Amino acid sequence: MPSIADIYYHEYKGSGEGQQSAVILIHGAGGTNLYWPPELRRLLGYRVYALDLPGHGKSGGRGLQSIAAYAHAVMDWLITLGVHSAVFAGHSMGSAIAVTLALEHADHVNGLVLIGAGARLKVNPELLENAASPTTYQNAVKTVTAWSFGSGASPRLIELAAQRMAETRSSVLHGDFIACNSFDETDRIGQIHQPTLIVCGSEDRMTPLRQSQFLAERIPGATLKTIPDAGHMVMLEKPQPVADAMLGFLAGVEYL
Repeated sequence: MPSIADIYYHEYKGSGEGQQSAVILIHGAGGTNLYWPPELRRLLGYRVYALDLPGHGKSGGRGLQSIAAYAHAVMDWLITLGVHSAVFAGHSMGSAIAVTLALEHADHVNGLVLIGAGARLKVNPELLENAASPTTYQNAVKTVTAWSFGSGASPRLIELAAQRMAETRSSVLHGDFIACNSFDETDRIGQIHQPTLIVCGSEDRMTPLRQSQFLAERIPGATLKTIPDAGHMVMLEKPQPVADAMLGFLAGVEYL
């Protein structure tokens, strides 16, 4: 897969009817493009790009410690790629990056899909502390994994997610948690004017449903889709319902 501006990405050029418009998938803290299952990386009729953020997966550079810095890196990548505008779909920390792009670079954002999202993303202090040290890093991974899935999630899926996160350097995950903990756009969230779809698992413990409901109430015209029997990693647990919700939403977006 290609790499531009130190960002590695998976590209899918959708075939079939529909506009070949760009959809950018931005993973959450400690993640990679593999946190987006094939159902979401291969949306029929769209060019889909799934990124590894700086310092994550196969991307170069170091992990960053602010949402604004990650948003700047994604914007640099987008411009270097030669894509003027896109729909940005973000999960958890990725949703915060997408929100920041909508607020700071509105001309480049056709729409938003916010998954496991919140206007603020405070991190449990013990989790933040455990992620800071290599000696306690595995405790942080275990905690995140335990809190990220619904009660009916496949044990194999949970095991695979834990393995992937354990491969992330502790400094990167800790930096991501610092970025999340400092993110708070409660006062500005109502300024978003792009079409917005909000997706939340009914059993999300990391960003509970009330946070998605807050976003839906504050962002003009936003639509909230609650996925039953799923947790924070809703796109891994219920990929097809999430893909169906996204395709229905994308069909109504006007592209710049």
